[in-house]
Order: sequence, then C-alpha cells, then structure tokens
Amino acid sequence: MKDLAVLGHLFVAAFMFHFASYMVIPAITDVTMDAVCPGRDECSVAIYLSGFQSAITGMGALVVTPIVGNLSDKYGRKALMTLPVTVAILPLFILACNRSKVYFYVYYVVKVLAGIFCEGSMHCLLLAYVADQVGARRRAAAFGLLSGVSAAGFVSGTLTARFLQTSTTFQVAAAVAAATAIYLRAVVPDSGGANSFVDEACDPFLQGSSCSAATSSSSSSDEEISPRLPPHKGGVPSLSDMVSLLTGSLTLSGAAIVTFFYSLGEHGLQTALLYYLKAQFGYSKDEFANLLLIAGAAGMLSQLTVMPVLARFVGEDILLIIGLLGGCTHVFLYGIAWSYWVPYLSAVFIILSAFVHPSIRTNVSKSVGSNEQGIAQGCISGISSFASILAPLIFTPLTAWVLSETAPFKFKGFSIMCAGFCTLIAFIISMRMRAGQSGASEMLAIVQHEQA
Repeated sequence: MKDLAVLGHLFVAAFMFHFASYMVIPAITDVTMDAVCPGRDECSVAIYLSGFQSAITGMGALVVTPIVGNLSDKYGRKALMTLPVTVAILPLFILACNRSKVYFYVYYVVKVLAGIFCEGSMHCLLLAYVADQVGARRRAAAFGLLSGVSAAGFVSGTLTARFLQTSTTFQVAAAVAAATAIYLRAVVPDSGGANSFVDEACDPFLQGSSCSAATSSSSSSDEEISPRLPPHKGGVPSLSDMVSLLTGSLTLSGAAIVTFFYSLGEHGLQTALLYYLKAQFGYSKDEFANLLLIAGAAGMLSQLTVMPVLARFVGEDILLIIGLLGGCTHVFLYGIAWSYWVPYLSAVFIILSAFVHPSIRTNVSKSVGSNEQGIAQGCISGISSFASILAPLIFTPLTAWVLSETAPFKFKGFSIMCAGFCTLIAFIISMRMRAGQSGASEMLAIVQHEQA
C-alpha cells in the first residue's frame, strides 16, 4: 500500500493548493470593481484589467510550463512543484493585509508574475507525478481522481468563502497556501527524475500489494514506449523538440488541436462570465459563490465517481466526445440565459464537460515514454496557456463592447456564444478524428485478414 500512501499525500497537497487558490475567486470581482470603479455594476476598465492579466499570464506560462515539465523529468517532480506552491502565497498575502486601491494594484502586478509560474505548471507536475505512480491501464481513472480532488478543493474553498467576510477570506487563503508549501516539502515523497516509472504489475490501482523500488524499474509490455525525443544535454528543450514531440503521432497532434480550441472557448467563457452575470442579472459575491459551488460540486462528483466507473467500460476517446458535447451545452446555455436561474442549470452540465481534460491528458500520457511525461504534459499545458493568451485578446473587447451602452444590439451573451462556437469546433474535430481512427483500424483489419 506504499504507492497508495504516496498518492494520498499528493492528493492532500493538491486539495490544499486548489482550496487556497479558488477560495478568493468569488470575492475578487467585487474587490476589483471597488478598487477600479467603486459604486458601479459595469466597468470596462475592470474587464480590460482582467483580460490583460490573463493574456500576460498565459504568455508567460506558454514558455515556462514546458520548461518546468522537462526539468521535472530530470530533477524530480517535488523540487519543481515547490516553485508554484511557494509563489502562490504572495498575492494572497497582499490582499490579506489590505484591499485598498494601492494594495490592489500591487496585488495585480504580483498576481500576473505569480500566475506565470502557477497557472499551468502545478497541474502539469501533478499529472506527471501520478503518471509516475500509476500504470497505463488505470491512468484515466487516476487522472480523473486527481481532477476530482482538485474540484473538491475548489468546492470546499468556494463554500468556505460563502460564509466568510472578504478580508477574512484572503487571510485564510494565505494561511492555507503557506501550509501547502510546508506539507509538500515535509511529507510528499519525490517522484520522477532518478525515480523509475511504475511497473504495471505493481500498480496500486490494480493491486493492493506494495512493491519495492527495485521492481518499478521493469515496466510491463504496455508501458514500454520508446522515447520520441533524444536525451537533452541541458535542462531546457528547444521549440523544435516540442514541435517534434507533438507532431510525432496522430494522437498527440489531435490532443493539441482539441486542447487549443476547447481551452480557447473555456478561457473565453471565464473572461466574460462574471462580468456578464453582474451586468445581466446583478450577481454579487454570494451569487458568484453559489454558482461556482454548483459547478465545482458537479465536477467533483463527475471526476470522483462517474468518470472512474465509465473509464472501465469505454475508452478515453468516447469519454472525450461525451465531455465535449456536455461542454458545448454548458457554454451555450450561459450565452442564451433568459433568467437568473439558467446559469445554475448550465453549471450542472459540468458533470459531462469534466471528462474533457483528464481524457486528453490520459491519451497524451499513453503516447510518450516514461522519461517524457513532464515535457509532454507541459506542452499540452503550454497550448492551453497559448489559448488563454488569445482568449482575453478576443473576448475582453468583445465583452466590453456588448455590455456597453453603445452596443449595436441587445445581446449581452454574444461573447459567450462565440466562446461556445470554439468548444463546438473542438467537438467536431474530435468526432472527425474518431471517425478517421475507426476507418484506419478497419482498413488494418482487412489487410491483416487478406495476408492471413
């Protein structure tokens, strides 16, 4: 049960990290509005500030995340996880001290810099850590559990914020973030680097027996994937290395394309949603918290219970298609919301859309060698970060335009509908790739039958 204990410690650290990170989300919109446009429900400056933060954070994460992932393959996951966990404390501490205009702008600058190291790196490293410990056949369920634990942190943080004052919210979040860094360094064992990849026969998700570190060096047949990249003499991969990795197989190329379009729609929704709901239905901190709580609970329920069960009966490709269909419905319902309760109904569809990212990451993890888990997950996170750069550049001015008094038509959800079309493109691409793979499999079966 040693490996299960290792993942247990990792899950605790992941829960605490996401608890502290998401706890402040319901309050940050009101804090921003009070600092930038006090006494107003609509403020283009606040929307542009949020969009600029997302763009700069995504641009930095696009460069940093693959590098961090590759370095974790060489120096270990724990050493690299220490960076985002520690950096995440600083912006929370600033607003825990004061939320005046000056403190807000100091927080804003620090948050942008911290986001470069936190937004994609932590998730990438968590996935690589799990891949080190779990065999390929149960990796989809393990990734789903990791996402469920993260969603549990999201739900718990949001629920806690619902009953705290704004000042107390940031103080508690800063304290939990500091405790996360201490727990990570003191309790969580290292993985990756010199550590060997888990043997399928010793996979704790398949057996309850403990395995020695020596046996983990002999991988089972379905784990033996040849490295797609030559070993690096330095710690930093080149752009050509990343491109070669992603174009090395149809699975990786498809995962990259679907990730880009779905993340573009997802980040577009995040850019516009809170300001849209505030302008359309007058949502405040409590309504935001309720909505995020429903969304987080749906994601947690899906990833902890529904996805691990379905993963036993259907493949990651089917889970991905189901998730993308649910994601499209989720976004489009927000865009056409005709009453204050419709966004709550839309949030329920996260039960299905929660399948998307774990399914993509599982396909990626199965397509690379054991010493490339970090850089592969980092490249996919980098693509998601690139989408997060484009999303605010596209959806911030679009949202500010349709919410302004000078909008040429009265459709405040127009920018969200555009984000929905991005998720629809991802769904169509996934369906076409699924059809292409099925056709290739049938052709291969025919050729083998004729040869026989």
